[in-house]
Amino acid sequence: MIAFMWNLLLAMIWVVLTGHFTGYNFLVGFIFGYLALSMLHRHLTLLNGYPRRIPRLVRFMGFFLVELFKSNIKVAHDVLTPVWHMQPGVIALPLDAETDLEITLVANLISLTPGTLSLDVSDDRRVLFIHAMFLDDEEALRADLKEMERRALEVLR
Repeated sequence: MIAFMWNLLLAMIWVVLTGHFTGYNFLVGFIFGYLALSMLHRHLTLLNGYPRRIPRLVRFMGFFLVELFKSNIKVAHDVLTPVWHMQPGVIALPLDAETDLEITLVANLISLTPGTLSLDVSDDRRVLFIHAMFLDDEEALRADLKEMERRALEVLR
């Protein structure tokens, strides 16, 4: 997280030095900062593993946008057709996430996708209870949600 903040700082310094306050220029500064930090990561333990995180984040964002699109289409189809296809229900999802940040991120990502809503976390923080709009195949839904959790944790760890 500290390396990401350094990258943002380098991008802002780039924007100030060039004098062009645009999103594109900020992105260019971010890329140059990322490259500079990637070259320094072997010498500074503070930056350990940072060069791998940005590509993982980009892959995760692509994955999440595809999942978001598929969920939106499924919910929109159910709302617009006269026959209801939903079979609502609550499932318990065992968590691999350990810290509060990881659990919060996973729960929020699940709630962001239409058709699913995070309800509660067990007292021991090992199980997340989720309301699903389409619970026709519980194991397939659980596998999809575990894949989302795995990819999100890959970005954080």
